[in-house]
Amino acid sequence: MATISEVAALAGVSTATVSRALNGKSTVDPVLAERVARAVEQLGYTPNGLARSLRRRETAVLALIIADVENPFFTAIARGVEDTAQAAGFSVMLCNADENTAKERRYVEVAAQERLAGVILSPTPGSDVRPLLAQRTPIVTVDRRLTSADCDAVLVNSRESAAEAVRHLITRGYRRIGCVAGPPGVTTADARLDGYRDGLRAARREYAAELVHRCEFREAGGREAATRLLTAPDPPDALLVSGSPMSVGVLQVLAELGRRPGRDVGIVSFDEVPWATLITPALTVVAQPAHAMGQLAARLLLARIADGSPRPSTMTTMAAQLVVRGSSTRS
Repeated sequence: MATISEVAALAGVSTATVSRALNGKSTVDPVLAERVARAVEQLGYTPNGLARSLRRRETAVLALIIADVENPFFTAIARGVEDTAQAAGFSVMLCNADENTAKERRYVEVAAQERLAGVILSPTPGSDVRPLLAQRTPIVTVDRRLTSADCDAVLVNSRESAAEAVRHLITRGYRRIGCVAGPPGVTTADARLDGYRDGLRAARREYAAELVHRCEFREAGGREAATRLLTAPDPPDALLVSGSPMSVGVLQVLAELGRRPGRDVGIVSFDEVPWATLITPALTVVAQPAHAMGQLAARLLLARIADGSPRPSTMTTMAAQLVVRGSSTRS
């Protein structure tokens, strides 16, 4: 079996850096962390703490319970989790909760019954993780906070990013800015709506409830919201859209109404997607570091599995980036 010294030599770093990277420490340079991950995978290295933990459990399998497997954001998170888990000798069971609390609960129960090594969860409103807590199964949440239990969390600065997007639209000359917001109770949806309000407040613009529509993080939700907002007597001339599946529905409605993104209605959407630059005009997005979020969530979970002793939970908030393109520019 490979040693930590061999991993350090192959990665060209110190053993301390290897240890910090495997334990999810934010002080490790991402480039060095990636070198460590590649070395771990190449050598098949399993930390001694993980090996001891596996002897106490039945399987070297992690459960990843995400809100919607069709959402590219969660797909990228899943890839980050899987890459890191595989490098440490773990398999990942992917579970699609489908934004359904009852379905999520069934997956939680299976993870507890099968004594999986740990769970990474993007919680729905009303998540119940008591079966995992009863088994002392380590939990890390990603993208969303879990209000019913104290555990490590990997988040994005959704509120600040939404405010920045609104300020950007205002500087581009849009005056009546609406928001296609996610469902109530989803922590990221609530944070983005709060950020929308913050952006308006900073520009001394009044918040108007008729310019906001809350809906599912899905294409159908975006269609519903855009139809209501853009066919109103006094429609918005710009929209902040809380997720890429929603933006598909919004763009469909714009096309049906004969309105062009940017020129007629400014659009900024959360999440970078491969097709964002393939449409005309290209889509302005708030790009979230989804793959890196998955990697960090997995490293934190592996550290919990290896440690086994209780210690204070951590909350890591990563930064999103506003990528400006044609959909938020009048032309």
